[in-house]
Amino acid sequence: MSIKNKSVRSTIIGAFVLMFIIIMAVIPIDNQSKASTPLTFHTAKELKYYSIHNISPNSPPDDSTTYFKTSSWCSGCHGSDPLDFAMHDSEGNDINTFDDWRATMMANSAKDPFWRAKVSHEVLVNPAHKDDIENTCTSCHAPMGHYNAFFMGESHYTMDDLLADTIGLDGVSCVACHQMSAEGIGALNTGQINYDTTDVLYGPYGEDVFAGPMEIYVGAEPVYGAHINDAGLCASCHTLVVETLDLDGNPTGGELVEQATYQEWVNSNYPFNGISCQACHMPRVEDSIVIATGYANLDHRYPFGRHELAGANVFMLNLIKNNLKILDIDAAPIHFDSVMAATTRMLKQRTLDSELEHVTTENDTAYFKLTLTNKAGHKFPSGYPSRIAFVEFQVLDDDGNTLFHSGKIGTDNQVEHVDPNFEPHYDVITKEEQVQIYEVVNGDVNGVFSTVLSRGAMTLKDNRLPPIGFRKDHFSYDTVAIIGEAFSDDNFNIELPPTETDPGGGNGTDIIHYHIPLNGFSGMINVVANVHYQSLPPRWMEEMFNESTPEINLFENMYNNADPSIVLISQDELNDIMVEASSTEEFSEKINLKIFPNPTIDGKIFIRAGVEINSLIIRAVDGKEIARYLPKKNQVELNLPNINGMYYLDIQTQEGSGTFQVIRE
Repeated sequence: MSIKNKSVRSTIIGAFVLMFIIIMAVIPIDNQSKASTPLTFHTAKELKYYSIHNISPNSPPDDSTTYFKTSSWCSGCHGSDPLDFAMHDSEGNDINTFDDWRATMMANSAKDPFWRAKVSHEVLVNPAHKDDIENTCTSCHAPMGHYNAFFMGESHYTMDDLLADTIGLDGVSCVACHQMSAEGIGALNTGQINYDTTDVLYGPYGEDVFAGPMEIYVGAEPVYGAHINDAGLCASCHTLVVETLDLDGNPTGGELVEQATYQEWVNSNYPFNGISCQACHMPRVEDSIVIATGYANLDHRYPFGRHELAGANVFMLNLIKNNLKILDIDAAPIHFDSVMAATTRMLKQRTLDSELEHVTTENDTAYFKLTLTNKAGHKFPSGYPSRIAFVEFQVLDDDGNTLFHSGKIGTDNQVEHVDPNFEPHYDVITKEEQVQIYEVVNGDVNGVFSTVLSRGAMTLKDNRLPPIGFRKDHFSYDTVAIIGEAFSDDNFNIELPPTETDPGGGNGTDIIHYHIPLNGFSGMINVVANVHYQSLPPRWMEEMFNESTPEINLFENMYNNADPSIVLISQDELNDIMVEASSTEEFSEKINLKIFPNPTIDGKIFIRAGVEINSLIIRAVDGKEIARYLPKKNQVELNLPNINGMYYLDIQTQEGSGTFQVIRE
């Protein structure tokens, strides 16, 4: 990598720009502008900034480094236009790049108080690996500072380096992405980034690039780069694999996939359909937009990508918004409100579809089916492993009294009645203490749940909803595998064959069966199925909050004073369902029913009754019929399927009917 020699070229460009300034002074502004005087190379906002900081307009603030520049160099032209002309849509909305970006998690990645606390936690647990841990973490959260140090010959870029470095504290800002090279795009991970150091900035527009002002005042040439719209641009930091350590801090020789959002996207039908990460997280504006302030005759650009960079972390955005001063963040609350609104829209409108169905009511049990379909181009939830989605399923009588409640949220903002280690994946839920939680769970070398990433020797569970098109035979599957009970769940990501218009693969759904015991209740019921999202659940914070560093203590105080609201992303209701209870125990006694042996080892079951058995049906746990018999006698011998597990027997006689559980071991 090298720096371009531009001495001759700069002389030519300087002459061009001088000529342009003279011409601009006499050319009237476009009729769409609200101004009545010509514009120069500097907006009012730029000139005000230079005046406050007592610097010449020809010498922007001295926060540059050898290889990168901060966002302040870009804000003058790509920030808010005081004339309300540039970067406004057809309805007059200000959609300028700088203000859209400045309150995002990417803009504040280096000042994120949770990230800083977690880095200090990892170092506290493994102090001998401090420099390596911090160097890895800063490569994505402070890429410009990290790589500037690397290009200058440093071997590590630590948190102490970051805190004293303006360019590092600018987070993932403009040139952190626009200076990325196309070389190796999509093939890099864990903070490995190929930067072009020849003083160019890549953009998505290939015709009539107006380069003069950026070359003179920023010192970089704007050029067309198709890779700016390539999902591979995101791969370097959204596929993160860390080397693992044992409990004594010794390397295990293994690796843990901390997150693999890009690889999840690769294993979906989104690439097939030409939908990149940018298409969703930087939504396109249908209007043609002037993309820089101060130039009345610039060509309009289409399509224009909003720099909202919305993800799913509403909680952290709100926490940062409420601590702007202490975190030294210059974005205003109104900017955070805008990003939080975009993030909430993403969660509620582009994440998940759900459908609730009442299947039947039989033998004191109401059967329901909840189908969830992932609409994201990666797993849901994705990204940092603390994030969970869970189903709250509630059955109420007509007076609002609770008959059944799985996934209840407690006063401490945690899901009640869950397994103290971690909740398994469920195909069938029959008890309130069974809760469907979609998550990735990592364990240490002993297989014990741990939130210390450098101790994550194995993945114990990953039942996050795969994207549509996800395949187990895909080359990336070893990085993004389904792990735990979800792997053998036939109703999880059902595989579909390819067609002429669809590559096939998994359907991105999970079907959960709820078998709700009525316990003798008869009457009208109402059913509500809510799907909630939580980015930093209290349970995930406990291990870190048990330790003490200045960063942990600061974040814990912010966390405890933050709005704990969990985001409701989907809700389905069924109202006024009539159910009639019947007691299987009373029925069994009434007909003198005997079922034995139960459990059975070889699969043979004997059924005897005091009356003739008219029909007998064997069902799987999801209610699916496996076999049907019409014995017309009071003694029956049958064989269960040759797969161990629980089954249901529906028995019907002239005295009534009942359903009974049988188990093959």
